[in-house]
Amino acid sequence: MNRTAARRQLSRDGWRYLLVIVVPVLVTSQLPTLASRFGERLALPLFVIGLATLFLNLPRFTAYKHALIATEKALDSDAEPAAWTALRAIRLRALRIAALPAWLAAVGAPLGLEPVAQVLLVCASLALLVLYRVPRQLH
Repeated sequence: MNRTAARRQLSRDGWRYLLVIVVPVLVTSQLPTLASRFGERLALPLFVIGLATLFLNLPRFTAYKHALIATEKALDSDAEPAAWTALRAIRLRALRIAALPAWLAAVGAPLGLEPVAQVLLVCASLALLVLYRVPRQLH
């Protein structure tokens, strides 16, 4: 895979995960609220768990940073296609973990999770998505 195709694929992955982060919350927030006692009791723990999943990104970001460095070192060499493939695999794993807060917001929406808490969790996932962008230095 050449550099242009790899960057295009990484860009497509980023846009796809933007949709994967935002759309579930938008869809489930339109569902009727199951505001029973059980749902109200789950809303706050879901928010706290969503915030705690942010810490799962620490090792993923470190791995992503190391993959970026390895890809930069491999530019214009025979190892470049393998480096781009490894970078994409590590980034996809990291993006799945980065989407967890938004997915928990989507689960919590019908259970009575407040809209402010939903927005906070989605914004946290979007901030992580920005952290996992490919820097311009890799051209």
